[in-house]
Amino acid sequence: MRQSWKVNSTESIIFGHGAIQELARVCGSLHAQNVLIITDRGIRDAGILDTVLKNIPDSFHIEVYDEAVPEPPVDSAVKCLEKAKERMSVVDVIIGMGGGSSIDLAKVAALLLEHGGEPHHYFGENKVPGPIAPLIAIPTTAGTGSEVTSVTVLTDEKNNIKTGISDNYLRPKVALLDPELTLKLPSYVTACSGIDALCHAVEAYTAKDAHYIDAEGDLLFQGGNPISEAHALQAIQYILKYLPHAVHQGTNRDARYYMLLGSLMAGQAFSNAGTAAAHALAYPIGGLVKSPHGELTGLLLPAVLKHNKAVIASKLAYVERIIEPLHAALAVDEAASCFIERIEKLLQDIFLPTRLSEIGIEEKDLKYIGREALKIERLIRNNPRVPTEKSFEELLKDIL
Repeated sequence: MRQSWKVNSTESIIFGHGAIQELARVCGSLHAQNVLIITDRGIRDAGILDTVLKNIPDSFHIEVYDEAVPEPPVDSAVKCLEKAKERMSVVDVIIGMGGGSSIDLAKVAALLLEHGGEPHHYFGENKVPGPIAPLIAIPTTAGTGSEVTSVTVLTDEKNNIKTGISDNYLRPKVALLDPELTLKLPSYVTACSGIDALCHAVEAYTAKDAHYIDAEGDLLFQGGNPISEAHALQAIQYILKYLPHAVHQGTNRDARYYMLLGSLMAGQAFSNAGTAAAHALAYPIGGLVKSPHGELTGLLLPAVLKHNKAVIASKLAYVERIIEPLHAALAVDEAASCFIERIEKLLQDIFLPTRLSEIGIEEKDLKYIGREALKIERLIRNNPRVPTEKSFEELLKDIL
């Protein structure tokens, strides 16, 4: 039994409508003159890059790398830095701007800028030797929470697998969140990223208590604690209320505000407590089909909650009674079921798939998915109910 837990966080968080106007001051506080911005073509084409550049004085030397792609290849961080160094002798600060992939790429670039080497030198947990180069994260989606997390996900194209680097030194120095930058986010991207944020929050809220995590050493995903639980609980309320509005009314400023806040709080929660079975199952499925990560975690979440219900019913009932006070009189099991049904209805309301067959998964794939998911120990150990190949296969069959 572990005797203690800890909470790690990004050093500084700036949040609010118009927060991007703080960027010049933030760069100045970091004594930056040479700034590398890492983003993607979509951000440039949408005009968001221009909005950000207007808030950086001409006295700064700015270089932009806009070739970030979803689940960036391992060698793209090296390519990014090489291109930057062709045009500037020194990089003082890196700005990662966009979705989780752009921010993840910026994390790796900041790591290599400070410590050198190749990305594969740092694969796994706790292999970063010290603080990375100053990094400002500016999310333009409400989903990954990457602006406050300790994880970066990369694609190993040689071996056709997703891999990653996990270390608290990867947390950006500054998270700058402006809901105005999310107003042009397409409805489908809003739905996928938003449901992923909900999954982050729910899995952090229901994670096995930190004291009961059966693992030694300094863990990044260390199980639930009162602080992560509080962040997750508030995130769940924000996202359930505002995600449908953000999807169907993209210019609804209140919806965008609370979705970005919910994503941030979910990121704070899961980057300490960890995610669990829904994310573990999503990884092998992601290797079989091309669905976005958020679409997969959202599809899996109700089934995982049913799988875990025997040990988390009271938690699910508690949050359901907060969301719907009229359910205060319901028995625990019934209230818990109402919460799961609430998520199932949300998936339908935002037009996301609810069956594995809808995304191309076949019955012959189920054993492989369950077997591979069980290998992801850092996630499986957080799951409140111990899964088996059989229980995972049954879970998956129910949503085929």
